[in-house]
Amino acid sequence: MPDLATRFEQNPIFSPVDVPPSIPDLMVRCVLNPGVFRRDGKTCLLLRVAEDAEDSDTVVRTPVLAPNAPNGIAVLEFERADPDLDLSDPRFIVHRGETYLSTMSHLRLATSTDGVQFEVAPKPLLLGEGAHESFGIEDCRVTEIEGRFYLTYSAVSANGVGIGMVSTEDWTEFTRHGIVLPPHNKDCAPFPERIQGSYWTLHRPFDALIGGRNIWISRSPDLLHWGEHVCLARKRPDHWDCERIGAGAAPIRTDEGWLEIYHGADHDSRYCLGAMLLGPDDPTRVLARSEHPIMEPSAPYEKEGFFGNVVFCNGHIVDGDRITIYYGASDQVVCGATMLVSEILASLRR
Repeated sequence: MPDLATRFEQNPIFSPVDVPPSIPDLMVRCVLNPGVFRRDGKTCLLLRVAEDAEDSDTVVRTPVLAPNAPNGIAVLEFERADPDLDLSDPRFIVHRGETYLSTMSHLRLATSTDGVQFEVAPKPLLLGEGAHESFGIEDCRVTEIEGRFYLTYSAVSANGVGIGMVSTEDWTEFTRHGIVLPPHNKDCAPFPERIQGSYWTLHRPFDALIGGRNIWISRSPDLLHWGEHVCLARKRPDHWDCERIGAGAAPIRTDEGWLEIYHGADHDSRYCLGAMLLGPDDPTRVLARSEHPIMEPSAPYEKEGFFGNVVFCNGHIVDGDRITIYYGASDQVVCGATMLVSEILASLRR
């Protein structure tokens, strides 16, 4: 099946050189995976900005949050010659049984009047805070629910990866709700409205020994306390999503049900996008799903980068039949593309 995405001619729309570091001691290594929303007639991206400290021939460095350190950030150092140091995955630093991120991420706001040319804020909008976010905050989804914006993101620390949540009405005052789903969990995408009187969210718990990385769904009376967890969709052997799957942005209401664009990866960590259709009144029912990707890494900026062969989307804008997605490519740059709801629905296997 052909790729259903029409990519922006201007891609990438954000590269690391386009975003200033949060403090002079750090460097922006990657800009990726933005949450997306509209406000005051503008398209807004909540960029994940991943920063690191400069390495040397003999030393590897990575930043972590440390309230008592200058600027609230400490830089850890590891000797490259240390036999207990594992740098085989560029996303991680593994040392004597402890795993650290090679970068630390925060959320940075960028705005646009045309959805293509963006102005990025000079400083972070949200930084990690507290013991459960000491390695940073990542991959934010933004969902407007009943006039308030809910930001769900991966909160990363030595304690694991959990789901943190912040909410706001005016993007000036923020309410921190803490960890709403404990480790290990990520890819949390709330539905934009109540269904049968309850709030619902997609999320992705993970057990390293059994089960695997599958999409779950939960319901809540208040967006804070989640229960009635159900495994919604599983990774599929011998498919493009055989290794892991995870939710993208908030599901989209259509006449046929709730359309969810999700990511999947194979055993070579090649990330593509697919879709599934959920029941309009019972979102725990999967009515249809992509047999083949609706978007896969094909452009040079999607195939080569910090972590190549990746397209990853957790934010979009919907205008009738047209979806504009803003996605991370190769874990390094932010790009844009458009798709049609009707074409996605027609491509699904019922």
